[in-house]
Amino acid sequence: MFIDSHCHLDFPDLASDLGTLLRNMETNQVTHALCVSVNLTDFPRVLALAEAHDNLFASVGVHPDYEIEDEPDVEQIIRLADHPKVIAIGETGLDYYRLKGDLEWQRERFRRHIRAARQSGKPLIIHTRSAADDTLRIMREEGADRIGGVMHCFTESWAVAQQAIEMNFYISFSGIVTFKNATALKDVAIKTPLDRMLIETDSPYLAPVPFRGKLNQPAFVRHVAEEIARLRTVDLQAVASATTANFRRLFKIPDTILEASL
Repeated sequence: MFIDSHCHLDFPDLASDLGTLLRNMETNQVTHALCVSVNLTDFPRVLALAEAHDNLFASVGVHPDYEIEDEPDVEQIIRLADHPKVIAIGETGLDYYRLKGDLEWQRERFRRHIRAARQSGKPLIIHTRSAADDTLRIMREEGADRIGGVMHCFTESWAVAQQAIEMNFYISFSGIVTFKNATALKDVAIKTPLDRMLIETDSPYLAPVPFRGKLNQPAFVRHVAEEIARLRTVDLQAVASATTANFRRLFKIPDTILEASL
């Protein structure tokens, strides 16, 4: 079985056809999915999905692209995370690609999320783009290794992956790994130990080959696993079993919960 470790089923393009998406997951043996929060305004929508479906989980956090007036404090994040279906803090991190100028507010927000994760005992979902050095630096300064988490939709170098793994983080591969020109990322997928790897869709974005350019959905995470198996010349079941076990271990999901929702 496969687990989509990062998707946005609350986004309008997906939420409008949720029943079909859930059926497609079942058809493709995608048993569970983590619905990831990008801002606190829409967090109730994310949580409602997790509460309504046994095989969906939620996270809570504010994406670095969102410029907002009321920044969440550590206590607020911890309070919202205090729910059995909320299994992670994020997504959070740094993004110097889309936004320019003085981005100290991004760095301060990232620090608060790390502190909230450490205090709540729930792992981090980290987004980093064009900001690897600062991301790793802040992770070290704030003791992110004490709680761990996942580097979501990874697109950085093997050197960055190694440093993240050393800090108790998993590396998550999205549909990008199936793209023909993603040669450096394919190399990272070969080198990352199977026991430190997750798979995701980041849907509705980044649909894998053969659906590239179309609306992505959790069912397509199977194609990410297939590409990783091809690159590593291992059986698909090896990737499925490892990434499922890794998801359970990272997010502290008892086997009984996964089995009960099947």
